[in-house]
Amino acid sequence: MPLTIRPARFPEDAQALARLCWGYRDLLAARCAATPAIVDTYYANDSYGALIDDLPRIHARPAGDILLADLDGAVVGCAMYYPLSLPATCEIKRVFVSDSARGHGAGKALMRAAMQRARADGYDRMVLDTMYMLTEAIALYEALGFAPCAPFYDPDPEFAPILRFYDHPL
Repeated sequence: MPLTIRPARFPEDAQALARLCWGYRDLLAARCAATPAIVDTYYANDSYGALIDDLPRIHARPAGDILLADLDGAVVGCAMYYPLSLPATCEIKRVFVSDSARGHGAGKALMRAAMQRARADGYDRMVLDTMYMLTEAIALYEALGFAPCAPFYDPDPEFAPILRFYDHPL
């Protein structure tokens, strides 16, 4: 079956989305093993579980969206965006593709679909933050034309050296 990108449907996709979000957290924990405080601070089990439960509200239409990648009948990736207080700016969050689907173009397809939908929703700019150790993600963002930018929020000084900020005009 071909790779397809589609909007998430709730409650049908809630478990698949939660699985992907926990997979994202696991990836961060592995990559941040030298600085586990960042995962413990921003992705603590209880608060992260509550956040996952609230994603359909946070990224609700018409201001945001949650997109899923399907491959061979399975949900294998996600990306979501929502508005920021900055004019005509949205932030893309939790772009993640499961290990089994890497190399099939799901990450790029999710990013392109999110950018296209955000542009159609009236946004002029998409921003994101990432960690320097997520080298594959940074390569993808840069290949899609995202460029380094100033932080769009005040990062915790303890974690600021780890973070990278990017933006892309839509």
